[in-house]
Amino acid sequence: MKGDNYEFGMIGLGVMGRNLLLNMADHGFKVAGHDKDQAKIDALAKEARVDNVEGFISVNEFIESLRTPRAIMLLVPAGKIVDAVLAEITPLLDAGDIVIDGGNSYFADTNRRVEELKAKNLHFFGMGISGGEEGARKGPSMMPGGDAQAYDVMRPIFEKVAAKVDGAPCVTYIGPGASGHFVKMVHNGIEYGIMQLIAETYEMMKKGLRLPDEKIHETFVTWSKGKLRSFLIEISRDILGFKEPGSSTLLLNEIKDEARSKGTGKWTSQVAMDLQAPLMTIDTAVSMRDMSKYKTLRTTASKLYHSPSAAVSPDLLNQLEDALYFATIVAYAQGMHMLTQASAEFGYGLKLDKIALIWRGGCIIRSAFLQDIYEAYTADASLPHLLVDNRIQKTVNALLPAARNVMAGAISSGIAMPAHTSALTYLDTLRSERMPSNMIQAQRDYFGAHTYERIGKEGVFHTQWVPK
Repeated sequence: MKGDNYEFGMIGLGVMGRNLLLNMADHGFKVAGHDKDQAKIDALAKEARVDNVEGFISVNEFIESLRTPRAIMLLVPAGKIVDAVLAEITPLLDAGDIVIDGGNSYFADTNRRVEELKAKNLHFFGMGISGGEEGARKGPSMMPGGDAQAYDVMRPIFEKVAAKVDGAPCVTYIGPGASGHFVKMVHNGIEYGIMQLIAETYEMMKKGLRLPDEKIHETFVTWSKGKLRSFLIEISRDILGFKEPGSSTLLLNEIKDEARSKGTGKWTSQVAMDLQAPLMTIDTAVSMRDMSKYKTLRTTASKLYHSPSAAVSPDLLNQLEDALYFATIVAYAQGMHMLTQASAEFGYGLKLDKIALIWRGGCIIRSAFLQDIYEAYTADASLPHLLVDNRIQKTVNALLPAARNVMAGAISSGIAMPAHTSALTYLDTLRSERMPSNMIQAQRDYFGAHTYERIGKEGVFHTQWVPK
């Protein structure tokens, strides 16, 4: 269908951009897409189920096809490509047009672009989108932040195409500035953490308990129906049961143990350090992806250092579910605490209950536990930390014995479970009324005269620790 009154435009017709545009078309919106790759335009036409979508190779024709004020989303790789696309299209736009960055842009870049486009009288907001290929096509979770007026214009479209949980769309206005991309960044950090925790649990089953693939798959099938019910557990279940046609072994066993990343987990850790929001489990997950890349070094070390002879008790299998649930709760809690700190630091005014609500469907970290997070922040919007919520505290206390037993078994048998260990250490540190940081302060004063504070006395102090 040709026309000059398309309601929405998409630049970038890769898997995510194309599927989200087709999702909009399926919901009755007249939409147009642009890409410099003719093959992607052809794929858009081939996959369209309705005739209210059109692709353009010419950016000028694409811009001219949109009704005014125009609404255009970019779904292109983060970084310089976003700036290049904006530089190309902004001279073709009119004051009052809306531009949305739907990619995984770094939040500081979004802050800059907000100001740059505002100076050109263009509305701009960044929107995190989670759900992958299937989510984009059938309903993602979306995190728009920035120009509230522009979001209000776009809300009917986004609420239509978003995932739904109990009839509620998994999209909400996040806050000003780059808050949408910031929340998506933290979402991805939590994602890194939970993926690593699941991988370590699989490692314990495979290497520690020496379970056959069929038993591991059977266990994940059971878990996918219980308290661990989540998208990541479900896909892990499917992976653990998948064999290529004609193969007698799992495809998983043929995949290299070197994990890649696109950097959003690293951003989460870096920014968390700036905010002084400790993310031990997420930080560990980022480090483990880096560690996985040193395959040659790991192979060499495996010949130099051998595992302890202690065997893992078969009883640990019955405790793994609780241990994984505990560590997963901690990963979520760390991410939510970071959002609390960022909201205060950047003036985002984040509503953590609403964020938990829109993460319940469509997104990669969707899980049954997000309902508990939603209820915790609904009961107390100023909750300083998820782990001090009364109901969650009771859940965690019930899970702790299993977590401690699994970690003890892993350490004594030489099975690496660093993310699990960090989750337990995080909780044990959080519950420490008095940490050994007094020693650090004394050391700093000893070698650098950095001073310290004393219990029950006002002011700062310095001591000459060794007589001159």
